[in-house]
Amino acid sequence: MSIVTIRNVEWFNNPARFLDPYKFRVTFECIAPLKDDLEWRLIYVSSPGDEDLDQELDDCLVGPVPVGVNSFDFEGTPPNPSKIPPDDVLGVAALILTGSYKDQEFVRVGYYQNTEYDNDEMKESPPNPIIFERLVRDISTKFRVTRFQIKWDVAPLQQGRSTAAGAAASAAVPLRGRSR
Repeated sequence: MSIVTIRNVEWFNNPARFLDPYKFRVTFECIAPLKDDLEWRLIYVSSPGDEDLDQELDDCLVGPVPVGVNSFDFEGTPPNPSKIPPDDVLGVAALILTGSYKDQEFVRVGYYQNTEYDNDEMKESPPNPIIFERLVRDISTKFRVTRFQIKWDVAPLQQGRSTAAGAAASAAVPLRGRSR
């Protein structure tokens, strides 16, 4: 069972110029207080067959994370054009958002990104060399979520139950004044 579940990723600038930063908000739910920060990374994959060409665009730490629904805004730098093979610039690439806790990846959200020129003439007859200032990107609204089981160092809070001081951990004591 995952302690953290992504509820939504809202893109603020989509579509956008290829060289614009990525701006989005991640909303997630946490069912137990976490002792350490969550680490989030944004990765651009231009060439699926060559991991060495993957670019980590940015990362951020979020914490402390309280129980409940939380959100944060993320801004990632655009990919470095010099690190993308010319044959892989136009067309489809992948954008991956990962979430980790204590160096353990617990979620990966993958998006397709289409990159093309901003006018029909250049789309039909792409210039050589590539003019990055004229490229636009469009991130697909369809995404793929992959979850990984990790060792969380906390247990989910049980709603409506509490353990009395000195009682065994498995002996639940109902809270007074609460209906079930």
